[in-house]
This record gives sequence, C-alpha cells and structure tokens, in this order.
Amino acid sequence: MTAREDTLRALESEVGVLIRRVRRVIGVRARAVHDELQPASYLILTSVEREGPVRASAISEQFDLDKGAVSRHVKHLISLGLLADEKDPADARATLLTVTDEARTRLADVVAHRQKGLSERLAEWSDEELASFVGELSRYNSALNATIDA
Repeated sequence: MTAREDTLRALESEVGVLIRRVRRVIGVRARAVHDELQPASYLILTSVEREGPVRASAISEQFDLDKGAVSRHVKHLISLGLLADEKDPADARATLLTVTDEARTRLADVVAHRQKGLSERLAEWSDEELASFVGELSRYNSALNATIDA
C-alpha cells in the first residue's frame, strides 16, 4: 500500500468520525430548539429559514425525500409552532413554508451557542490555520460535489 493510499484511508476514517459527530450534534441542536424536534425536522427547519419561503416540493428535491415524508415533517413543525404555511401568491393551489418568529428566535439562540462553543474549542488555532482549514475543506467538498454532479 502506498503512502497516498494510507492517507486516503485516514481521510475516510476522519470523515467517518466527522459524520458520526455531525449526526449526534444535529440531534442535540434539534432538542435545543424544541424538546420534540427530530433531527431530520431540524434540518428541514434550518433549510426553510435559509431558503424560505419555499414549497414542500423544493424540500423534497433538496433532501431527496419522498413528498409523504416531507409532509409529515412539515405538519409536525407546524404543530410545534416552528413553521407556518401560506398560500403562494404566484399559484393559489400551492403553499409556501416560512419559519415562525418563535423558530427564528430559537434557531438564533442555537447558532449563538454553537458559534461560542466552536470559538472556544478552536481558540488555540491561529487565524491563518483556521482560514487554511476552511479553504481546504471547501476544496474537498467542491471536489466531491463535482463527482456527484457529474
């Protein structure tokens, strides 16, 4: 086995650790927003906050989920008071999803807590090290996205 193959195996291992950590953290963040919020619903909620107002069909496409699954998540988010639906002014047959003010406040609190924790954990990293890591991670993600998109 070559040094490059060893390095690629190490990369896969570290990415695996990162994926497991991200899954765990998403669950923690979901519960921080609302005790009854599921991780998948949290991801949908943050997507609507970032992209909204948005149709449920766009969420289905973005997450590659069937419309029934998205509908169940959306109904649950609405019942928790975190999402609202309104008629699409461009098409009265469709509805647009938006985050509620309550959701926006709760998500902002989670983001502030997350950024504070990240800053504390990376306090020993120089600005240059942090910028370099972000640049290389972006480059890595771009390379993988190019493969998926091809």
